[in-house]
Parts: sequence; structure tokens; C-alpha cells
Amino acid sequence: MTQGADQGYDPGSGYEPGFEPAPDYGAAPEFERAPDGYSPLAAVYDPARPEVPLVSTDYTPTEQDLPVITATAENGDRPGPLFVVGDVHGYLAELLAELRQTGLVDEEGHWSAGSARLWFLGDFTDRGPDGVGVIELVMQLSAEAAAAGGYCRALMGNHELLLLGAHRFGDAPVNSTGGTASFLAAWRLNGGQPSDMERLEDRHLTWISRLDAAHLTDGHLLLHSDTTAYLEYGGSIEEMNDAVTGVLQRGDADECWELFRKFTKRFAFRGDEGAKAARELLGAYGGSQVVHGHSPIPYLLGEVGGEYVPAEGEERAQAVRGPMVYADSLAVAMDGGVTMDGRLLVAQLPLVVQPVSPNAPGA
Repeated sequence: MTQGADQGYDPGSGYEPGFEPAPDYGAAPEFERAPDGYSPLAAVYDPARPEVPLVSTDYTPTEQDLPVITATAENGDRPGPLFVVGDVHGYLAELLAELRQTGLVDEEGHWSAGSARLWFLGDFTDRGPDGVGVIELVMQLSAEAAAAGGYCRALMGNHELLLLGAHRFGDAPVNSTGGTASFLAAWRLNGGQPSDMERLEDRHLTWISRLDAAHLTDGHLLLHSDTTAYLEYGGSIEEMNDAVTGVLQRGDADECWELFRKFTKRFAFRGDEGAKAARELLGAYGGSQVVHGHSPIPYLLGEVGGEYVPAEGEERAQAVRGPMVYADSLAVAMDGGVTMDGRLLVAQLPLVVQPVSPNAPGA
């Protein structure tokens, strides 16, 4: 069975296949709302004020919040090395361990990499124990890296969209191809942690809401999901990022659900048509290689919709040793499957590895 661009399962229900559902947490908890008249961001939802947008209307989505150190002809400086981080999903301890191993943070978890550049590919929360702690760390490193002459930035993952939607819309029904659904139900089903929701503050929601969906640097097209659905929101990175932020600003539940649904698609770069799909995305947005998270490498290597089967004598946790280069070397997968006994991946680009081909039948 060939898995070409965006084929496979239908994510209309909001469920990501292949993962254990979150426990049944019972009725939706009540969260404290902002007082009347207060709205730095409308991620704090007030049913009496549906006109309030999901993000601040004075925000310019393509404007960077922090300075960037770049090479100039005058000083001859070169930008620092480029690193990327795959899906974290609340595994803060594992993230800190990998960042220390690569020399990006010190023993206390503070930036120690000078002018290095670090990009997180999204999905900070859900499934793991400390999603808000992960967000706090990334926000901290962003400030510390900028002060040291480097930068730390992050992209919007589908779980960021899910978390914002669950916080904003709760159990309000949305139109779904899988039947009646809600953001809160989908968030629970995909590993939403009540402790994260309880600890969310306006500053976290502000930060999440301002994340871009894609970025091009050093010829690498960085994005979260291995899908071509980004093209449905714009023919350039700037247009697409602005369109995504526009959806969040308007705050329509069905429109936000459709955005989440499309960004939950996966496997576009697998199989016989995978390289073609990667070229289509690169042709529109630029760059020579797509670098993504979202689809765990064990699933990219295994049968469609099934479990990865390690080689004889190989432990499951040893199956992922690093990023996976595939689709005629046009795509790099960075989700090591930390939620499924894999690894949380931090890697320097460009990768000096041999390309790997998925071993699924027909892949």
C-alpha cells in the first residue's frame, strides 16, 4: 500500500492513531476566567464576549520578537550552528538531558551555547508529565540565547492548536468528519494533562498563540507536520503564517478545528509519492530539505497504521538512534517517539548521516 501525500487515516475526529488514549478524566474541569474587560489575549474564553479574538489584534505574526545575529559583510561574523528539537510532549527531564548532551544548556538548564541557533518543531505538551514546564524552559532559553548572541525559537504544532482550542472552546461542539466532536474531548483523547491546563497562564497562551507555523533557514524548511496541507493556507511562508494567525484571531471554533484537523495529517513524504510531495512544498516555500516532527520515526519505518517491529534481538527503545533522512533525502523526521519508548531528538543541521528508507511494504 502506497502512502503518498496526505493519504492514510482521516483525522477528522481529532484522534491521532497509534497512541494510547488519555485516561478518562470525567467531566470538564472549571478554569478561572479573566475578569471582565481584561484581554491581553483571547485565549481566555468568555462565552459572553465571543467577539474577542484568540490572539492580540495588534500582533504582527511575521515580526520576530527577539533580535537575530546574522552574518554581515562589514564584520564577517557567521551565524552560529543550527540545531532542531523534535516533539517533546511534556518530557522535560528528557529534553534537558538531550540539551545538556549537545552542549546547548549547562547543568542548571541555562543557555550555554553562545551564538548557536535552536528551533523547536512544536508539540510541547500532552501525554508527558510537564508540558507547561517545557514551555517555561523554551521561553527562558529564548531570552537567554538572545542575550548571548544566538537565538532559541519555536514553531506551532498541532498540539499547540489543540491546547489553545481546548482552553478557548472547551466542550463546544465543532463540525467534524468523524461525527460530533469538541476540542476538549480531542485534547483528552490525545493525552491532554489536567495539570497542564490548570497551570496555564496568560503569558503561556500569548507565547503559544504567536508561534509561526513554518520557517526557512539555511536551506531547511522547518515545520511541525509532515503534510502538504500548509499550502492550503498560502503560497509563501509569510502568507501561510499570517493566514494561520488570522484563523486564531477570528476565533471561530469550526475554522480553528479545520486548521487543527489539517495540521494533524501526516505521512505526506512517505512512499512512492513522498519525494514529489516534498518537492511541491519546497518549490512553494523554498529550501532544499523539509525538517519536520509530528510522525514518530517508528511509525514511518513500520507498516501503515501499525506498530514498529524491531529486528530480532533489537529492543524497542533502541529502534530510534537519531533523525531519519528519507524521501530522496528531501525530508528529515525529528520525532523520535519519546511518548512510545523511543527517544527525544536534538540534532545539528545539516545532518551527516546516510539516508534511510521506510521498510513498510510499498513504502
